[in-house]
Formats: sequence, structure tokens, C-alpha cells
Amino acid sequence: MPFISVKTNAKISLDQEIGVKERLGMAITAIEGKTEDWLMVCIEDGCHLYFRGDGSVPCAMVELKIFGTASEEEFEEMTSRITDILTVELEIPADRIYVKYEECPNWGWSGHNF
Repeated sequence: MPFISVKTNAKISLDQEIGVKERLGMAITAIEGKTEDWLMVCIEDGCHLYFRGDGSVPCAMVELKIFGTASEEEFEEMTSRITDILTVELEIPADRIYVKYEECPNWGWSGHNF
């Protein structure tokens, strides 16, 4: 049950959005037991997002939430994959991308909690 939220000040075409979504679906497998089958993705472009006080250069804030836990190595690999995806697909410089992780012990779906 992972959730990935991407917020960026860049404008994204539908083709770019689909490319990012598909590549995130493959990237999530860096965390053991996580697959695209349970992945939810939110992509918000055109956000009023500033990094180092500058909103004229593309930047992104990515949040990844998972049910359960993951290792530092898995998170490190996810950061690498996410950065690569946004750099290639959206031309956002790697040093203008933040990635935040949250491990959730409680997660609900279909009217019940796991």
C-alpha cells in the first residue's frame, strides 16, 4: 500500500505524466513487497513551489508513504530511482528534488484497516 505524491512547479504534459506514473510503478519494487498493483500516485504540476527562494527553475517535492517499514538501503534506492525519473522525464535538476518518506503502522482500505 504505497502512496507517492509528486508536487512540482514545472508544467507537465499528459505524456510526461503517464511516463512518470509508469516509471514510479516500476521503481516501487525497490522496496520489498511493494508493487504497482497497490500503488497510488498523485502528480500535481504547476504548484507554487520555491526552492532556495526561486520558483523560476523547476523543482519537486516527492512524498512516499508505505504501510509498514523499509530499510535504509531500500529508501536510498528509491531516492535514486525517483530522482532519475524526474530528471529524465521532467528535466528537473537532481539538486532541486526533495524526497520524504513516511512509514505508516496503520493503513485503511475498502472500509477496513490492515
